Amino acid sequence: MFYFHGMKAKPVWKTDHQSQLSLLPPSYDDFVPQNHPVRIVNAIVNRIDISSIEVTYKGGGTSSYHPRALLKILIYAYLRNLYSS
Repeated sequence: MFYFHGMKAKPVWKTDHQSQLSLLPPSYDDFVPQNHPVRIVNAIVNRIDISSIEVTYKGGGTSSYHPRALLKILIYAYLRNLYSS
């Protein structure tokens, strides 16, 4: 476990900006239709309290993908019958 000055290091999450602008198209959001199931998964998972999952991440080392983003990917993949081990 990593400690800095007597304190536990906090995890560092990789940045995740769904509304990030790019050159073409103006936004990644333009690729996803308004009625696409991925938007429903996104909205539902954004409302779920995942603090019990977040506290299991240890600090230190390189940045990690946020557990909320990973949960969204997992749920959407299951909806599409895509499984991975």
